Amino acid sequence: MNHTNIILAASVAAVFSVAHAEPASMLPASNPFAKVSSLPFNYPPFDKIKNEDYAPAFEEGMRQQAAEIEAIANNKKPATFDNTIVAMEKSGQLLSRVSSVFGNLSGANTNDTFKALERELSPKLAAHSDAIRLNGKLYARIKSLYDKRDKLHLDAESKYLLERYHTDFVRAGAQLSDADKAKLKSMNAELAKLQTTFAQNVLEEANASALVVDTREELAGMSDKAIDAAAKAAAAKGLQGKFLIPVVNTTGQASLSVLTNRAVREKLMALSLARGSHGGKFDNTQVVLDTVKLRAEKAALMGYPNFAAYSLEDQTAHDTTAVNKLLGELAKPAVSNAKKEGAEIQQAIDKANGGFQLAAHDWAFYSDKVKAERFNFDQNELRPYFELNSVLTNGVFFAANQVYGLSFKERKDLPVYNPDVRVFDVFDADGKQLAIFIADFYARSNKRGGAWMNAYVSQSSLMGTHPVVANHLNIPKPADGEPTLLTFDELRTLFHEFGHALHGMFSNVKYPRFAGTRVPRDYVEFPSQVNEMWSVNPAVLANYAKHYQTGAPIPKELLDKVVASKKFNEGFRTTEYLAASILDQKWHQLGVSQIPTDVLGFEAAALKEAGVDYAPVPPRYRTTYFSHTFAGGYSAGYYGYLWAEKLDADAVEWFNENGGMTRKNGDYFRKMLLSKGGTMDAMEMYRNFRGRDAKIEPLLERRGLTEK
Repeated sequence: MNHTNIILAASVAAVFSVAHAEPASMLPASNPFAKVSSLPFNYPPFDKIKNEDYAPAFEEGMRQQAAEIEAIANNKKPATFDNTIVAMEKSGQLLSRVSSVFGNLSGANTNDTFKALERELSPKLAAHSDAIRLNGKLYARIKSLYDKRDKLHLDAESKYLLERYHTDFVRAGAQLSDADKAKLKSMNAELAKLQTTFAQNVLEEANASALVVDTREELAGMSDKAIDAAAKAAAAKGLQGKFLIPVVNTTGQASLSVLTNRAVREKLMALSLARGSHGGKFDNTQVVLDTVKLRAEKAALMGYPNFAAYSLEDQTAHDTTAVNKLLGELAKPAVSNAKKEGAEIQQAIDKANGGFQLAAHDWAFYSDKVKAERFNFDQNELRPYFELNSVLTNGVFFAANQVYGLSFKERKDLPVYNPDVRVFDVFDADGKQLAIFIADFYARSNKRGGAWMNAYVSQSSLMGTHPVVANHLNIPKPADGEPTLLTFDELRTLFHEFGHALHGMFSNVKYPRFAGTRVPRDYVEFPSQVNEMWSVNPAVLANYAKHYQTGAPIPKELLDKVVASKKFNEGFRTTEYLAASILDQKWHQLGVSQIPTDVLGFEAAALKEAGVDYAPVPPRYRTTYFSHTFAGGYSAGYYGYLWAEKLDADAVEWFNENGGMTRKNGDYFRKMLLSKGGTMDAMEMYRNFRGRDAKIEPLLERRGLTEK
């Protein structure tokens, strides 16, 4: 499973917005955000946007939307669905334009100006959102419509939109007293600042924590090209003659699987684990405590025992009991499997006369040896068959063609924000253009870690807009002239992220509020995880898995070994994920009076209490660099990947039961799920597709958790 960070909307404005007739602007016409882009599908004019364009566009965008909202709230005519709900959907177009570009590029292509503006804007945008959601007159209009919703003769999507607006406003504090609204506004502004600080600290700390060594010999096990790249990276930092290995956002580091020098592995893992918790200017411990305390106070103000209870009420899981049950049921078998795997690794260490006990920094190195011995292949044997362009065009795009009838044409005429970014027109089965797809796959020092999808423009028939969606990965860029050869995990991530892209591209909704991936957080990973199934489909593999030099297909015996090894190391993968998910819940299930003072002490106690404190398998993210929960949209929601995987495994079983890769299956999946965005209750949507609720057995089987 790929732990993906998805930007569902760049800011609060995206809830209301996109391109349509809009009020007169005080923004100079020279500002590229002043009007809707004239490029196809309103594609952003990246070549015309300068750093100094953002701040005035944000200020004017907030001013415009505030005026629009005031006009709606103070309308002397009785509230109607059109003059209130639809009017709100159409508001904030300028703010949406600048938010989508800025929000996306602050993750994909940031700079010092962006970082400073982020810090300045985050509390302002929070205040802007509060001014809308806490507007008493506006809420009164929404409530008057909500109370008579069954008599308004609305179509299903419009009625659900009205219901969602009412829920959104109530959950934002619309029913609070004026005094409590003032408290909430202050909390939200402070939380916005804290989240920005946490995210920026994580990025800066990752750069500051890079492993620097003095000699090539210390990097034994890495390829000569990788060591040369490390020398180049060190030189770029003014460290001539040394070697630099960057630290990625997860606890585990790719180099740990190949470095033969145990002391170097230990140092790299120690650097990774210590991020954000060892003092210095990028330390996140106080940021975490302040965030957790404020979130607990916000939940209490809203009438909930803790922040997790508040957050989960609006997800498909609904409450902490359901989430705790899922995580608790899986923890024991996952750790049991991990310990069995650890025992095998210890045998390999002893067999090699290692003379030491298995530690976290040994796992990747020795588990690869165990895997190679058991299945008689080396992961690096696969990479020559997984060349990036072939995987993308002959794998990801080919599968989309076979399942959904899509076709793709690369275009070079649209501007990009980085030379490595590629752009494709996407055509539907009838030949009509469906979307524009942006592919940004290479890692950069000014790009946050992980992989994610975002929408620059979302589909909406009300607004007449079509999707412009992007995928972002962090694949190391090879030296000039060298091919980009993927690991199996990177390959799977490519398919995964494109599943999110399909969700955005297939959106067929009226209202922007429901477009594409604007669904509950614990449901959003489901379509992307389903798309991973095509990565190992025999027909798809035969089309893309060819040697980058000879064109020879991947040998069947090698492929058989890959398939046979799918459950290998599943105890590790499930345990590290569960540990992070449990930390997320433990922090957010604290009441106001329960906030600790020691972040690492609380973390250790929480893992021990949950039974996932197995030292060789640390959490996928430790608290102080856990951006999903302390900087992103997954606070009290990191469990959602597993929750969605239950649906995914059940849906994959449906595909297999019904003939696998066929257009009939793809068209049905698209019609019943991918096209509907957030237009109805997510679990009802799934039941309509499957004819029943998802079963957990396919998930347990996939993760090797069926053994006692």
